[in-house]
Amino acid sequence: MTTTASTLHHDPLEAAILDYNGVLGLQPHPAQWTALAELAGWAAQDVKAFQRAFWQRRTAYDEGTVTSEVFWAGLLRGDLLAPPGSALLSALTHADTQMWTAVDPGVLDVLHAAHRAGTPLVLLSNAPLPLAAVLDATDWCTTLFTRTVYSARIGVNKPHRRAYEAALAAAGWPAPERTLFADDRTDNVDAAAALGLRGHHYTGDAVELARQLARPVGQPAPLP
Repeated sequence: MTTTASTLHHDPLEAAILDYNGVLGLQPHPAQWTALAELAGWAAQDVKAFQRAFWQRRTAYDEGTVTSEVFWAGLLRGDLLAPPGSALLSALTHADTQMWTAVDPGVLDVLHAAHRAGTPLVLLSNAPLPLAAVLDATDWCTTLFTRTVYSARIGVNKPHRRAYEAALAAAGWPAPERTLFADDRTDNVDAAAALGLRGHHYTGDAVELARQLARPVGQPAPLP
């Protein structure tokens, strides 16, 4: 089954599960990466190396198996230390979290339309605990999403099977074949499709996402 190319289905949706970063959430600006690297003691010219080190350590942080202190301890340079309760640890956590809070207004409009049409929406994101708390407190999250599922709260990242099962449970166990899953990573979409969900590889086309979400819950399928 090919999941990188989306197709429209005749059966009405019962629910939609959506990734956050790369779908609704926008990528950080280069200036934000530079500011975070410098806060961690890296020179401005070493931002690319900082990003590589950041992502090498991120999996464990996103799945909640290491704390913020442990995550940052391996990234600090020079004589910097960021023990629990320190101003530096707070600043690092805040700067990191703020990098991931900007949202795409076009996608937000699409999700508002789906919400008005009655489609239950669930957010499924690989995210550490500090970011999960901030996203849950946003107006758009409390308005649009029936439930949210974050990797750090369940102990596994996508594309682990348990992440999708947790999202389906959060959606009230809709039929997988009537559940849309949208993500910007093909490995995550493929894993969802292997469980029977309708995979949609999001590539930045909000109009196509709207087409995938266009038929609300309970709307009859068109006659052949």
